[in-house]
Amino acid sequence: MARRRKGRDISGWLVVDKPAGITSTAVVNKVRWALDAKKAGHAGTLDPEATGVLAVALGEATKTVPYITDALKAYTFTVRLGQATNTDDAEGEVIATSDLRPDDAAIKEALSSFVGDIMQVPPQFSAVKVDGERAYKKARDGEEMELAARPLWVEELLLIDRPDADHVVLEMTCGKGGYVRSIARDLGEALGCKAHVKSLRRVWSGPFQATDGVTLEQVDALAKTPELDAFIQPLEVGLSDLQEVRCLAESVAKLRNGNPASVIATGVEFGDEVWASYEGKAIAVGTYRGGEIQPSRVFVV
Repeated sequence: MARRRKGRDISGWLVVDKPAGITSTAVVNKVRWALDAKKAGHAGTLDPEATGVLAVALGEATKTVPYITDALKAYTFTVRLGQATNTDDAEGEVIATSDLRPDDAAIKEALSSFVGDIMQVPPQFSAVKVDGERAYKKARDGEEMELAARPLWVEELLLIDRPDADHVVLEMTCGKGGYVRSIARDLGEALGCKAHVKSLRRVWSGPFQATDGVTLEQVDALAKTPELDAFIQPLEVGLSDLQEVRCLAESVAKLRNGNPASVIATGVEFGDEVWASYEGKAIAVGTYRGGEIQPSRVFVV
């Protein structure tokens, strides 16, 4: 018999303003402990040295993680010109240098080629799998790999500051699956000057803002108290990119049992993915089919 996981049946989102020097998994574990939550996960890994939005899903909200992962997100990051590293960030070893320092006009012109639908090769030190093993594990063993390029949608990539000749501060809005370190590396190659990411911050992800996030110090200080619970956002926030339809009282049980049920909808087209609510609470996500939805995920809270 499988062991039941201990903890509270608590559902929703806790947005953490992640500090540098800790893994995303460690943050999730800290939040789970502090809230005594039975189940928790996050929507999009941040590198250990990166800061900013880490949205932690609790309980039934873990079923909405794909919608946050798929949403647009924004980063500000500082790029160090003149040095390439084996990790494409400041944690790695310098493997190439250049004395060239492009001016702002050249940088802005180069940035334009990284906007729209682009193909991007992940860093050697990344979590992509190669022959069933994480690339970073192979890279740590000194193995060089040819990683396949992956598509990425970049909505915007702007030069927002130039503190000195060696550094530029960029802001990027992009879709899922992007590696900021690859952007810095490839920008350095395009400019002929080499480059890597010096610092990185995720300022927002889907509906979640870093300015609304709690710090790890707050999580520690308020652990096991109602004050920390007060920071939890409803699981419905994770569905903000989907259209909402309302279900009838008699439809609730049908949907939660995985069966099609009638809904009230306006401005929704046949085949759209939607979420169904009853009295403001999420009941299910599913496909709209002319007056009813076929559920694909159901929520029990």
